[in-house]
Amino acid sequence: MTTASNTSPSAFPDGFLWGGATAANQVEGAFDEDGKGLSVQDVMPGGIVRPRTDAPTPDNLKLEAIDFYHRYKEDIALFAEMGFKVFRFSIAWSRIFPLGDENEPNEEGLSFYDRVLDELEKHGIEPLVTISHYETPLHLARTYDGWADRRMIGFFERYARTLLERYGSRVRYWLTFNEINSVLHEPFMSGGIATPREELDDQDLYQAIHHELVASAAATRIAHEIDPDIRVGCMILAIPFYPLTPDPSDVWAAKQAERDNYAFGDVHVRGAYPGYYLRKLAERGVELDITEEDRELLREHTVDFVSFSYYMSSCETVTQERESGGGNLMGGVVNPTLEASEWGWAIDPLGLRTILNDYWDRWNKPLFIVENGLGAKDVLVQGPEGPTVEDDYRIDYMNDHLVQVREAIADGVDVLGYTSWGCIDLVSASTAQMSKRYGFIYVDRDDDGSGTLERYRKKSFGWYRDLIASNGRTLVDHRG
Repeated sequence: MTTASNTSPSAFPDGFLWGGATAANQVEGAFDEDGKGLSVQDVMPGGIVRPRTDAPTPDNLKLEAIDFYHRYKEDIALFAEMGFKVFRFSIAWSRIFPLGDENEPNEEGLSFYDRVLDELEKHGIEPLVTISHYETPLHLARTYDGWADRRMIGFFERYARTLLERYGSRVRYWLTFNEINSVLHEPFMSGGIATPREELDDQDLYQAIHHELVASAAATRIAHEIDPDIRVGCMILAIPFYPLTPDPSDVWAAKQAERDNYAFGDVHVRGAYPGYYLRKLAERGVELDITEEDRELLREHTVDFVSFSYYMSSCETVTQERESGGGNLMGGVVNPTLEASEWGWAIDPLGLRTILNDYWDRWNKPLFIVENGLGAKDVLVQGPEGPTVEDDYRIDYMNDHLVQVREAIADGVDVLGYTSWGCIDLVSASTAQMSKRYGFIYVDRDDDGSGTLERYRKKSFGWYRDLIASNGRTLVDHRG
């Protein structure tokens, strides 16, 4: 249990953006209201662990999610009570362009996000908006095979321009694609690619990645044309890979695994494909269709900052097969020195400091931790002030990770902020469960869809409120 003793002075800079993060498809619900079209999420009732269906099914918890669409005022008021400086949320592409390839947007969808921004402004909370967070319009997936088709660049440009022209004066921080490197592992969820993974060849997969990278640069160009003060970031699923042994072959295997993730940041920050990536493509027989306009976009419109998610680390070796499961997108080899969460994710606070230093040394761009947290099976109990969750395990997890963020800042890393993932309980993207809870706020909904959707403050709610108020001074260093 974390206590307030042995606290240290804050190393977090004034203006550090403390807050939380969600995604539209995991919180909003209202999947068919006010002109919204279907997204790939609406036919993924089992997250990434079960096959998608042909149409929405009643067992897809994301169809109703936690009803943020109707309860956003209540939820934002709770975020404000914790003292949030920033709230990261995504805009549902199919709420703005129901099919994805229309010429004109859906005004009712745009108006909803106007109201969300109104509420954030009312409480003095800075918005951080993700343009595309695992919710490609289903029509684009079925008609064009998602990002495998070059025409997607134009559809995305139209969508991004619509958002930036509408909200650009109100939103300073934008992210283009959530965890863009995850398309390597989940092409349907991440890239709207309808071709089954086992049938998708490398040529089409890496061409789709190229289209996304070009579209990201195009959105960055549009943002800076509309307002040079808008800050656009890429977003990477970060996971440090350690060699399982000091065998040089294991060291090289770990380096190669990390390069799969580096490549996406290298293109966003440096504006060109790195040599190791081009070699990989050549060895796989991939010849990218790259136009001169593509090259110019990538070169001239790099990002202002790099954001990432961090949940776990993994190991690599040449002597064992990689493993996956429990919603772990990246796979890897189990690290015998670390404990794991209930879903098998290695708990590695020091890995966050490693990633921060690694990315800062590599790219020298401001960094933003936009997802981090512990998924756990919380139990609602009766407390002195009403129902709550005694989630000391979550407090300890987050405390220990944030101590390492403080260390990284002391190392000289420029960190803009920290948004805890699933600051309010939401439907898990990886497993489509409600029982995999991350939030400071408990939502009364179960895996079978039952529940009142009432909101209750967990013990971690008060801990995070006090942490933000102290700008990190209440953190406890458990390392001795």
